[in-house]
Amino acid sequence: MPWDKDYKEFCIPGQRRNQVTITMSNSAPNILNESVKFIKSVGPKRAESFAKIGIHTIKQILFYLPSRYLDRSTILSINKAYGYIINGYQGELTIIGKVIDKEKVRYGRKEILKVQMKDESGFFECVWFQGTRFFQNLFDPGEYYAISGKPSVSKYGNIQFVHPDFDRILEDESQEFLNTGKIIPFYRIPKELRSTNLGDLSLRRILHYAVEKYASSLQETLPGDIIEIHELLPIELTIKNIHFPENKELLEKARIRLKFEELFFIEILVALRKSNLKTNISGTSMKIRTRLVSDFLKSLPFELTKAQLHVLSEIRKDMESGKPMNRLLQGDVGSGKTIVALIAMLIAKDNGYQSVLMAPTEILATQHFKNLSRQLKGIDINISLLTGATRSKERQEVLSGLLKHECDIIIGTHALFEEGVEFNKLGLVVIDEQHRFGVIQRSRLISKGFSPDILVMSATPIPRTLSMTIYGDLDLSVINEMPLNRKKIITNVRGESKLPLIYQFIVEKSKQGYQSFIIYPLVKESEKVDLKAAITHYEELRETYLSTVRVALVHGKLKWNEKEEIMRDFANGNYDVLISTTVVEVGIDIPDANIILINDAHRFGLSQLHQLRGRVGRSSMQGYCILVTRDEYAEKSLTYNFNFEYMSESVIEKNKTVSRLQAMSKFSSGFDISEIDLKLRGPGNIFGIKQSGFPELKYADIVNDAELIMKAKDAAFSIIGKDPTLKHSEHQLIRDTLLNEYRENLDYSRIG
Repeated sequence: MPWDKDYKEFCIPGQRRNQVTITMSNSAPNILNESVKFIKSVGPKRAESFAKIGIHTIKQILFYLPSRYLDRSTILSINKAYGYIINGYQGELTIIGKVIDKEKVRYGRKEILKVQMKDESGFFECVWFQGTRFFQNLFDPGEYYAISGKPSVSKYGNIQFVHPDFDRILEDESQEFLNTGKIIPFYRIPKELRSTNLGDLSLRRILHYAVEKYASSLQETLPGDIIEIHELLPIELTIKNIHFPENKELLEKARIRLKFEELFFIEILVALRKSNLKTNISGTSMKIRTRLVSDFLKSLPFELTKAQLHVLSEIRKDMESGKPMNRLLQGDVGSGKTIVALIAMLIAKDNGYQSVLMAPTEILATQHFKNLSRQLKGIDINISLLTGATRSKERQEVLSGLLKHECDIIIGTHALFEEGVEFNKLGLVVIDEQHRFGVIQRSRLISKGFSPDILVMSATPIPRTLSMTIYGDLDLSVINEMPLNRKKIITNVRGESKLPLIYQFIVEKSKQGYQSFIIYPLVKESEKVDLKAAITHYEELRETYLSTVRVALVHGKLKWNEKEEIMRDFANGNYDVLISTTVVEVGIDIPDANIILINDAHRFGLSQLHQLRGRVGRSSMQGYCILVTRDEYAEKSLTYNFNFEYMSESVIEKNKTVSRLQAMSKFSSGFDISEIDLKLRGPGNIFGIKQSGFPELKYADIVNDAELIMKAKDAAFSIIGKDPTLKHSEHQLIRDTLLNEYRENLDYSRIG
């Protein structure tokens, strides 16, 4: 990142230092950058504990937001609570009360703690059967607590809470809370803060002082017209109401402001990256020049689907444009993405350019190499394979062929990133299962060419909200149609007690030419146990239920050549059943394998289950996916009808396991599966957001904030569309905020 002596300078992505720049004058010292130790009741020792959780400055503590709130609208008096209970209410409720007394009562060898409390309308008690010494030391007469839980009426007629949740509050907080409707915030207090005797009350006092004294010093980070158009709170009011809300309406407005700003600047980064690729970087115009592509299409034993032809048209226009292609190709497992990518590689070859296809695993890279070699048989194209398993002598031959342009297409894994891998004329980069690669890894490969066209493929369809954020800089192509001869895979959930019948089904189907996968989960925490289980089951099944068929075993601990040999024999029809861990999850293409039995299906994520299902049904034969789980899960998945569109968070949390299993049996489309998976798990672990180069979301929710995402995207793209270098005076604030808050992320805007 270039810097000048007199002012800070950030070059717009893709431009050289002396071209148009974003500049920011040095600003005067800001009190918000002072240490937290200067805040009342903090001091040097507590400042050290704050530093351990990443809070060093006054500004940072202002953005240490509450994790939850105590809302007056959820509070009942004792009288009202009693009326609820005797009328049959069985849910949870909250009461604010003052501690009157506490006592320990012995019943034989057991000790029970009872804490008597009251509010203005009556008395109630809290009871603990465990941890009595700990809880006895917490509650002292005269203190006020908000008590939450499921109440009951004791035999003496008193309302009673057993092992309730509780929050200590001050007496004046209690009075103000009940009389004015104020909302009380509660903060996450990690052990680093507790070590210096910081609790709910003391931390709330510190935050209250900080907000009252310093919130007015916050500088606005959004332009006035954006705030006005979208009816957002100014930043000062936002921080005041996110910590100590005047009412529920202002709390919600504060939340919306924080969410919008976060999404807006992410979309600015996305728009900058897209603008950079479209306007600042020159590419190469590649046109169909010979009969290479048409002859290849004629050689195929099948016709491309309408969806594939449509996507090819979009890719062809990109490659002809003279600007670097930066396209995401989405399509379900088996929809024919790879053949589309291959045709794009042929266009590159037709123009004298080399292509690279990068896959996340050696198995998938080898599978691609074999398939493409077979499909290109008889065509004058040289294709090579480079993985971590490539031997030294062969590696040197491959690298020499690349540099001399004796190789037209190279397929490989992370080995392609390494130094010494040099191309003669790289024109097209194809990245398979792109969310498995970090943005820096991708950039290292892309940098080996001169502004090459980029085609990234995903067999994990990306939900609309994610495609608007993390992948919003990519032009999107979707293959939403399966080959004509494909039948919908029949997916059933079965309990473990049905396994003998399932094995019988596998044996019967083997007589009709069906091959089967039997999958066992492999979890890192218990890898040895799971591996032993797979081997044990293999030996047992071979001697019992599957004794009349040919069975093989493959797992990740086998040597590479052993694994390859077994997979090759299975593909050649030398085995009827392959027992495996999840090494077959991605990329294995065996047309006769049309049954997959997934054991302990409840231990897999939804996306992983869908990927595994994609290993079958890849021919004209009927495919079967059998999800085997505990009998109680199987029974519930058959009887409980989840409404995935309207599931509440509590229902999702309570029924995640059964929801996944039922979603698999109800939906075959990867796009439906991806939306449900996003709702069940959130985006973090599905699509590699941590590798995307964009900041992680702190406030916004990808699942539930789709409308806000669209508003932020429209606003950001409109600004960058009119002012791609943010040099106009009305965009100074956006420019400064990018430099102050998103400096690290700006670097990623250069990368496709």
